[in-house]
Amino acid sequence: MNKYITELLGTFFLVFTIGCTVVGNGAGALAPLAIGSALMIMVFAGGHISGAHYNPAVTLGVWLRGFCETKYVAGYMISQIAGALLAALAVKYLKAGAAVAPMNLAVLPALLAEFLFTFALVFVVLNVATTTGTSGNSFYGLAIGFTVMTGAFAVGNISGGVFNPAVAVGVSMMGLSAWTNIWIYLVADFAAGAAAALAFRVVNPGDN
Repeated sequence: MNKYITELLGTFFLVFTIGCTVVGNGAGALAPLAIGSALMIMVFAGGHISGAHYNPAVTLGVWLRGFCETKYVAGYMISQIAGALLAALAVKYLKAGAAVAPMNLAVLPALLAEFLFTFALVFVVLNVATTTGTSGNSFYGLAIGFTVMTGAFAVGNISGGVFNPAVAVGVSMMGLSAWTNIWIYLVADFAAGAAAALAFRVVNPGDN
């Protein structure tokens, strides 16, 4: 149960930060810095308990890599989505009355942008948090958080910079993305998680 609670809390604070920095009078152009930092600190906080996935695409990639037991996968994903939903409710309460307009996505660019940076995120997670070569390192949270920050700065204006199916649920509930767009995030992010696991196995053939 402690693993699931950790996944819920970490995802909550990630999505809560996204909502508070984007909706209404938020952080403006610096929102990606706050979002990446929120993920970083929650990874450091929960990494020793659950592995600090906070993202169903990461859970998929870690499971395919063989670093997450099958019995935990569904519980992790449910906890992550629950955390995102709770965060969205909190943001809607705190930011009640703030004008929110859903982003207008071009399907193919959004799919590609989400795939590329979700791939980068999961690939980084696998290489800094699940390999024997980086075992016991102290930089993994920074690497993971800064990957999301970099992606948000790079393609946030193309796809919204979600890179996470749970975040997709949260931003859809907050009205930052139309529910009709959620399939873009689900398809791109889960495909990227699986591709990153495959790439990890190719470049780390002795670490399976």
